[in-house]
Amino acid sequence: MQVREIMTPSVHIADPNMTIREAARWMRADNVGALPVGENDRLVGMITDRDIVMRAVAEERSAGNTSVREVMSEGVCYCFEDDDVEGASQQMATHQVRRLPVLNRQKRLVGVVALADISRTDDEWAQDALKDISAPTDMARL
Repeated sequence: MQVREIMTPSVHIADPNMTIREAARWMRADNVGALPVGENDRLVGMITDRDIVMRAVAEERSAGNTSVREVMSEGVCYCFEDDDVEGASQQMATHQVRRLPVLNRQKRLVGVVALADISRTDDEWAQDALKDISAPTDMARL
């Protein structure tokens, strides 16, 4: 099974210069916890609800004056739409992420594949990936 068969194909792409308030409102409207961040037609990061809380709210930064760029996660892992789902789930497990942007071979964003998408497959390896992605982290790092 290929990633394109289970991914969510339509996603908002956040601009790195928009405020985190705007990004949070998009997340609420779309009922998602993460948005890919794009600039000059390229994926440059991801912003998650956790990024907003840990890097802005906890630091008492203004939601109306803090840009997505200031709190987004850079160095984003991704997969291609024609990758097999097992490989994408292994990548999610390795990096302990719950969502992966999905690119076409021209490196244009075409969707997002989430842990929930993988969990709906009946394959045994999907359950192993779920365990690895959700493994507890070292609390001393927090």
